[in-house]
Amino acid sequence: MTYFVEGIPRNKLALGRPLPYPFRNQYFTGFLAMRKLLQFSLGASSFLCLFMFATHGQAPAQASDGRAAAREAIGAVLRAQQSAWNRADFVAFLEGYWHSPELTFSGSSGVARGWDWVVARYKKNYPDRAAVGQLGFSELEFRLLGPDAALVLGRWHLKREKDDIGGVFTLVWQRFPEGWKIIHDHTSAVAEQK
Repeated sequence: MTYFVEGIPRNKLALGRPLPYPFRNQYFTGFLAMRKLLQFSLGASSFLCLFMFATHGQAPAQASDGRAAAREAIGAVLRAQQSAWNRADFVAFLEGYWHSPELTFSGSSGVARGWDWVVARYKKNYPDRAAVGQLGFSELEFRLLGPDAALVLGRWHLKREKDDIGGVFTLVWQRFPEGWKIIHDHTSAVAEQK
């Protein structure tokens, strides 16, 4: 059935314009509305998919670059600490720690807090060059907890004239404007496995 409006067949009318009242067909105008909505949805979805595809390809590369940079920066601090320790330079060794009363250290004697306590502990436990020995780190595992936080697990070993000792450590790191610093150190002595 063909409707005529002033002599023009319905199929010749401009789509999207409402028909005069007597010739409105609710199914036909609903179809036009659905068609426009579908076109808009497909266009918006296509744009969103393209945007996500374009940004998704870049995000992992940036994240891995950030992780590699953080790992290298933390590794550099650990190497500097090892070198400073082996020179018996506690001032340089302790530069890797957060200079704050909120710094925490856990070990066999419990939990201690504060920069001053950590300095006093190292001076008490390592009074001379013979006690200091040669420090080595091994089996390091880096886990980034976010852009400004990391966890490092590893083993430490002190080679001294009188004995060798070693153990494990867990270091919690935070990035500050001046660089990565240890905010928590959990160090335990562990007997060497033979």
